Amino acid sequence: MKSRFIRKILGGLSLTSALFVFQACYGTPQDFGNDLFVEGQVKAKTSGLPIKGIKVSVADNLQYVITDEDGKFSFYTEMIQHLALKFQDTDSTLNGLYAGKDTVLADVNENVYLDIILEEK
Repeated sequence: MKSRFIRKILGGLSLTSALFVFQACYGTPQDFGNDLFVEGQVKAKTSGLPIKGIKVSVADNLQYVITDEDGKFSFYTEMIQHLALKFQDTDSTLNGLYAGKDTVLADVNENVYLDIILEEK
């Protein structure tokens, strides 16, 4: 009974060791799709100052980033023909109430820089 238990443990360790060596030699699968680098800055319309804490998201996708202290954002996303982006004030108590904005990028083949101006509600 004891030798059967030890044999199962050694067999399990051998399998995990073989899988580890396979991954170390051949690596993990790579993403070979074309990616688009999107970056920019979000500012307030009336003051022209950068807005921190704005949620920048890709429509119909769970991908999003939050603007930093300088209102800047950047992310990689898959390159599609019409990329829809949403800009939302999710922490309205900190920033004030800014109206959301939707933007569609069409036929983009290179990196994109966006200057976004949000209006106060």
